[in-house]
Amino acid sequence: MSVDQPRRMVLLRHAKADWPEVPDHERPLAERGRKDAPLAGDWLASQGIGPELTLCSTAARTRETWKLLVPQLPKRPRTVYEDRLYDASPGEIIAVINEVPDDVRELLVIGHNPGMQGLADVLSGSAEPEARGRLERGFPTSAMAVLTVDGSWKSVEPGAGRLVDFWAPHA
Repeated sequence: MSVDQPRRMVLLRHAKADWPEVPDHERPLAERGRKDAPLAGDWLASQGIGPELTLCSTAARTRETWKLLVPQLPKRPRTVYEDRLYDASPGEIIAVINEVPDDVRELLVIGHNPGMQGLADVLSGSAEPEARGRLERGFPTSAMAVLTVDGSWKSVEPGAGRLVDFWAPHA
């Protein structure tokens, strides 16, 4: 694939988590999260989005979100569980994205807020007005921001993307 062709990136905030007496990294999904995660997969499939690579935080709630979402996709992408995505800032997430191989055209990143919302904000140099309006109302659990970027993953930096869609299960 040429690096001149636009690439698509989906930023997914994990599904609704529970608050049991466990370390934050080990928090499981709440019942609502277990219902919403497959809906996120349904939406991706209905939009024709088929990630070739998924980068997923190692936290229990992100891994469980992915486990419940992936059966809804037509094809299971390669998955990398990435410690650096847990509690990451937008800049830290960009550093991980910059390492994605150039042959990947569609990327899914599963992480946490405030990192996911901050990243969607900082990357979207331009945006479809409706998507921008939905993102400005917040980035709830199971929400996804869909961005396109030109050039290689190494060139992803603030303002380099276009926010083309935003979806949340209860919006």
